[in-house]
Amino acid sequence: MAGAMSTAELGLSLAEMIRQGKVHAICCTGANLEEDVFNLVAHDYYERVPNYRDLTPADEVALLERHMNRVTDTCIPEMEAMRRIENVVLEEWMACDQKGERLFPHEFMYRILLGGKLEYQIDPKNSWLMEAAKRNLPMFVPGWEDSTLGNMYTGHCISGDVKNIHTVRTGIEYMKSLAEWYTANSNQIGNTGSIGFFQIGGGIAGDFPICVVPMLHQDLQRPEIPLWGYFCQISDSTTSFGSYSGAVPNEKITWGKLGIETPSFIVESDASIVAPLIFAMILGW
Repeated sequence: MAGAMSTAELGLSLAEMIRQGKVHAICCTGANLEEDVFNLVAHDYYERVPNYRDLTPADEVALLERHMNRVTDTCIPEMEAMRRIENVVLEEWMACDQKGERLFPHEFMYRILLGGKLEYQIDPKNSWLMEAAKRNLPMFVPGWEDSTLGNMYTGHCISGDVKNIHTVRTGIEYMKSLAEWYTANSNQIGNTGSIGFFQIGGGIAGDFPICVVPMLHQDLQRPEIPLWGYFCQISDSTTSFGSYSGAVPNEKITWGKLGIETPSFIVESDASIVAPLIFAMILGW
C-alpha cells in the first residue's frame, strides 16, 4: 500500500477486509502506517482543500506557518496529530531502549493502539491499523526512515533520548521476516496454492515485497518456493523510464518475480477510488 491511502481514509473499507480475513499480510510505507493513526486521533482537526491545484506558493507558506501539512487535498495538523503521537511513541522507544528490547515500527504502533493510551476522534472500527493490531497481522514497512515518525526517531537518536539506534528494527530485518513468512505460508493461502499480490500505488511498498520470491529462488536456491499466485496493481502512473511505477507485469517475469502463467492485471486509475470499489465488491457491499 503506497501513496496517501490512509489519509484518503482507506480504513473505511480496508478495516472490514481485515476483519473478514480477506487480508493475510500488509506491506506499506511508513507514511501509511502512521497516517492511519494520525487520522484516528486528530480527524476533527483536519482541513480539506478541494481547490488544492490552485494553491500558490504563498498559500502553501500560509499552511506551513499554521503547521498544517498538506497531503493532496487534505491538511494534517502537526500538533494535534504528529506531535501527539510522537509523545506517546517516544515513551515506548525509550522504554524498549532502556530494556534492550527491539521492535519493528509496526510493532510499536500495535503496542500503542492496544495499550489504550490514545483518545479517538473516529470510530476505531474504521482504522485499518487498529484491526491489524487486534489480529497481530503480519506487516512489513520498508523505508520507514523517510516517514514523519522515522524522522522524529532519528532526531531522538541524535539528541540521545534513544541510545541504541537499532531499538527500531531495520528494513533488512523486515525482508528476512517477510522471507520467513512467505516460506511458511506460500503453499497454504488462496485457491492458486500461493499468495496473491495486490498492489496499491507504486514505489517501495510494492517493490520491496515482490522481490522476496526471486531472493528465495536465486540467492537462497529454494526453487520449490511458489511464485506469487497473481499480480494486480492499481496505479495512474503511465509506464515509462521515468515514471513512478514504470514496470509492467511482463517486465517482472525477466526478474523472476512473476511467471509466464501468473494472472496479471494493471488498473490505470486513481487508487483512492478503485481500491474501495474492489474491496466493496469483495465484501458484497
